Formats: sequence, structure tokens, C-alpha cells
Amino acid sequence: MPVIPQEAPKPAPKPAPKPALKPDTYQICREIAKFRELRRAALFDGQTLGFVPTMGALHDGHLALVRQAARENNQVCVSVYVNPTQFGVNEDLASYPRTWDSDLNKLDALRDEFKHDDTMGQITAVFAPTSQEMFPNLPPTSEIDGQGSFVSITPLSSVLEGASRPIFFRGVATIVMKLLNIVQPERVYFGQKDIQQTYVVRRMVEDFHLNTLVRVGPTVREEDGLALSSRNVYLGERRRKVATILLQALANVQYAFVHGKRRREDLLIAAYEVVSSAQERERNRLPKDRALFEVDYFSLADPKNMQELEAVISADGAILSGAIKMLPVEEPQEGEDTGQGGGTTTVRLIDNIKLDLLSSGLHVIPSSDGSWKGLTPPAGSGRIRRLVDRKRKPDRFARKRARLSQSSSDWETDDSSIEDA
Repeated sequence: MPVIPQEAPKPAPKPAPKPALKPDTYQICREIAKFRELRRAALFDGQTLGFVPTMGALHDGHLALVRQAARENNQVCVSVYVNPTQFGVNEDLASYPRTWDSDLNKLDALRDEFKHDDTMGQITAVFAPTSQEMFPNLPPTSEIDGQGSFVSITPLSSVLEGASRPIFFRGVATIVMKLLNIVQPERVYFGQKDIQQTYVVRRMVEDFHLNTLVRVGPTVREEDGLALSSRNVYLGERRRKVATILLQALANVQYAFVHGKRRREDLLIAAYEVVSSAQERERNRLPKDRALFEVDYFSLADPKNMQELEAVISADGAILSGAIKMLPVEEPQEGEDTGQGGGTTTVRLIDNIKLDLLSSGLHVIPSSDGSWKGLTPPAGSGRIRRLVDRKRKPDRFARKRARLSQSSSDWETDDSSIEDA
């Protein structure tokens, strides 16, 4: 009897994703139990949740992360909690900017923006717990050998920022672990400006098998290139004018990279040349006019594990980062804008860019349009750009550019780019 061929069974159709539920308002939760009720309801409704942890004092960098979360999830939760465990004994916990009403106004504006856009989710909760909620048994401590329940991710937490601020990443990892346990998001969002923090969080998520995906959004900058930070409000007019020196130093390293420099010494000297010149210029000014600063560090690190490199020899390139300290304002003048706190506090600034063949072709700071981000190109830079463009075949980097066009800078947002961190 002949065998009659049978059609292979058709796979069951995939269920359509549930549309985002966009309630008229969002919940402000100060108790963990209340938030968990909301999260449980969202899970029953099949709603995905993106989580943006913040310490308040929201700026456009935070809002960009909220937009990214809304693009990728049905619901978005923003936390507002000034984490005491990441501040050292002599750091600025008491004076850290707290702008609750302004923060809510900015989130309200985003909700209006998302309301009529079917491609976006919606902000459904602001989680603003008290320290008693977050630390129910033992008050947090800022001592290096302090008592308490902490999460430490070593050796990542011990270098660069961790070397300058020994308890910082212990505090960050501890509070992010607590928040992820409470919020249980599908995705959590951080900014690239705090690049080492993203490595610490990714390592923690992987090592502790946390069921969430870490997403990293690109650094958002002012017109002149200064990376947005809640601490920028401390700068005031005088220090703000000098603060861009950090990015200028990083950009000078990238010019050296364009010229073919690959050794650590050859690259980092380009950064120190810029800051040394600026320090000398400021020292020669009158105290009432100058803004002094110190260099904390410059780093050339492997993008896979943040270990320092002796040379950039891999196609993976390197993460170039740095930190400076803007010193207190000298001889403030009557009516002068000295920033929040009256210019009496030291303001620490950090920044980073990626060094690779593509970024050298994009001329200093990777961006969607290849712009200079407000920087003044050094002498001869036009010739550098022409030489780079002339030597490159038209389609030499086409495949890589196509992959990177998914975002303003793929290494900043693609989950595979630093998956080993």
C-alpha cells in the first residue's frame, strides 16, 4: 500500500504581544509592598516592565533612558532614591541636589509625550522608598569596614572610580541588587557616562543569575560636549567654562589614535598634554578669575573586562575614560554665579569615549551625524579627516556602519558589546 505523504504540522501561531496599558496617571510608591502589588498586576496582564533607577535631579540624560525604556517595554518604572551607601564619609550626600517637584513635572511631560504614541509604553510607577524601607534592619554605613549587608563585585569595583571612591561601587551594587529584587524588571537602563558602573551591574546580574537584561544608553551631552550629570549644578559659571577640558583631553587622544598611535604611553600623553596646558593657563590667572582643577585619572581599558591595556591591538578597541576634580571657587565675586552650594565643594567630573577604527573615522566623538559635538578641531584636523576619508574605500566599513546605525553608537546600546563585563 503506497505511503501517502503527509504535510508537516504547522507550528502554532505566536500569540500577539499584548498592547500597552496606558493608565491616566502613575502610582507613586514609597512602600515595597505597594509596588509589588502593582508589579504582580502587570505580570498578570502580560505587561513588560523597563526600569530606570535614578537618584533624582533628573536631566535630559535620564529622560533619554526613560524614552528608551518606553520604546522597549509596555510599562516603565522610575526610581528616585538618593543612595547613602555610595557616598563616602566626606562626600556630598547632604548637599546632593533633591528636586522632587521638578522631577515629577519632567515625568509628567514624558507621559504626555507617550500618551498618543502607539509605539511607546508608558510610565506607570515612580518608586521613591525611604531608607527605612531599603535598609529595614541596619542603617547604612559609609565606612570602608562598616557593618551591614553589602554586595561587592571585585576586582571591577576596586579600580578607576573604585580606587578614588573605595565604597562607591559597594554601595551601587548593594542598592541596585535591592532594587532589582523589588522591581523585577525585564530590562534595566543605565547611561554610558557611568561606564564602569554598567560593567559592575552587568557582572552582578550575571554572577547572581538575576533575570533582567541590562541596557546601556548613550551619553547625552550639552552643546559644548560636557556630559550631563546631576552634579553639574554645582559648577557655576566660572568652573563650567573650564569643565569641558576633560572631553577635550579625550578627544586629543582620539586624534592621536587617528594618527596611528596605539601604545598606552603615546595615547595617554595626548590627554595629559591638554590638561597640563589648561592647568598652567588657569594658574596664571588671578584667583578671582580662575577655575583650578586636578586630574584624578586617565584610563585605557579593555572593553571586555575594564582591565588596563598597554596597547590597542585588538579589533575590539578600548574604552578611554578620565576623571577630573574641579576645585572650590576662589574669591567669589558679588553677583557671581558660583553654582549650587556657593562654589565651596569640589566637583568631580567623569567621561569616556570608545577608541576603535570606526570612531576614528567618525572624527572624535561617535554620533549619528559624525559631528564634532561643539569642539574646536585642533590645527591640522581637517587634513587628518581628509586623509582618513581618502584612504578608506567607500564600502570598507559599510557592514559595521549598518550594524551601528541601529543606535547613535552601537557599542553603547548593544547588549553583546560588553557581555563579558
